[in-house]
Amino acid sequence: MEACETVVLKFGGASVADAEQFSKIAEIIINKSLNAKVVVVVSAMRGTTDQLLCLARLVHPNPPPREQDMLVSVGERVSIALLAMALHLKGKEAISFTGSQSGIITSSKHSEAFILDVRPRRIIQALNLGKIVIVAGFQGVSTEGEITTLGRGGSDTTAVALGIALNASRVEFYKDVEGIYSEDPKKNPEAVLYPHLSFDQAIEIAERGAKVLHPRCIRLASKNCLPLYVLSFYDPLLQRHCGTLIGSGSSAEVRSYVYERDQCQSVSSDFYSF
Repeated sequence: MEACETVVLKFGGASVADAEQFSKIAEIIINKSLNAKVVVVVSAMRGTTDQLLCLARLVHPNPPPREQDMLVSVGERVSIALLAMALHLKGKEAISFTGSQSGIITSSKHSEAFILDVRPRRIIQALNLGKIVIVAGFQGVSTEGEITTLGRGGSDTTAVALGIALNASRVEFYKDVEGIYSEDPKKNPEAVLYPHLSFDQAIEIAERGAKVLHPRCIRLASKNCLPLYVLSFYDPLLQRHCGTLIGSGSSAEVRSYVYERDQCQSVSSDFYSF
């Protein structure tokens, strides 16, 4: 059956916590690829970025921003290569691309760049050849040709930006929770799972400090009417929970729970809507 749609899957650091996880993620991706063209965005393995930043500061107490971006962008490159290997082992053709190879064009501000444009020529070529494409999140290349990183929430924003550029039907975010809750379910087992939220409701929850998705990526999806799904990588077949759909309109009643405010930082919006 010829794939009739493109979907973007996003896996964060928690889902690639160790080498064994790559095989589990590969199974999710293979299942999705049976009915769609698949682009996967991956974060660095859990703790890798922090370790690289600590290493940098052991060498230089205030690392030059350009060189720091060169260093920390390595984390995502490790993840995409390992995931491509895991897929090859299972008999699936996959190819990994860095942010720059994927055509993610950014502003020039190191460690806090925002995306200006996405030119996914190589991604489209690979998809048309039947390959699964794996993209390094959190990074791109500036208009001056320098490697840049996107700051907090950068990998989520990468996934949404690619979804828009590729006219994807949706972006699926695989997390270590079943979806978006009224409270942190790890702290309160009675927290309510929201099966459906509007973009505005999801932004409101994220801005209160919820760590599931960054407000910047939700705003970008809202501008372009791109549906987002938050799912559990422990339950990818939705046997226990349906996850959370973020899109236009909602029947959910959002509680006024306030997440940890010290985790909520303002980030300037990206200046594009594709």
